[in-house]
Parts: sequence; C-alpha cells; structure tokens
Amino acid sequence: MSDLESLAGVVGSELSTEQIHAILNQIDLDVLNLVRDGKLSALKYAVGTDPKASVDRKANLEALLKARKQYEELLRERMKREGNAEPGWEVSRADVWERS
Repeated sequence: MSDLESLAGVVGSELSTEQIHAILNQIDLDVLNLVRDGKLSALKYAVGTDPKASVDRKANLEALLKARKQYEELLRERMKREGNAEPGWEVSRADVWERS
C-alpha cells in the first residue's frame, strides 16, 4: 500500500473503551521491556538497517509515558461520559523466588 499524500478523505471513528485499554496494555508492555535488564541506559541504539538512525532509550520512555498519560485521560473522560466515575484495572500480585 502506498503512502498517503494528504489527509483529505481520511475518515475514522472514535476509539472504543476496549481499544483504549488495549493501547494502554501495549504501552505498559513496551515500558516494561525498556526497563528490563538495564535497557534504560543513556546509550542510543540503532533503528532498522540505517546506521545513522538511532533512538535514545530515555527519550523513548518519556514518549511512551506521555502517550500513556494522554490515553489514560481519554479513558477517564470516556468512563465519565458513560456514567462510570473512574476506569478500573485488575491488579494482581505474584510472589517471585529463585530456585537454589
């Protein structure tokens, strides 16, 4: 599929609550993957095959957190509009231990 040359004629519908939850889950997964194994160093890492293209992990994390905040606010507004005071998340806890 070729790239669009303009936004003329582009239409879309409002995101559903389920889609917003899915976006938040994906952002959370991306953040988790960045913070695992010390991946938040200030080093830049290559993107794709272009040796000149690089991304700063810290900047990537900041962008993800900013996007998460915006989607969280969108969800909060949606929930209020639908008659729910606050969005709900299911939280669980796991005990982790190492085997000897």
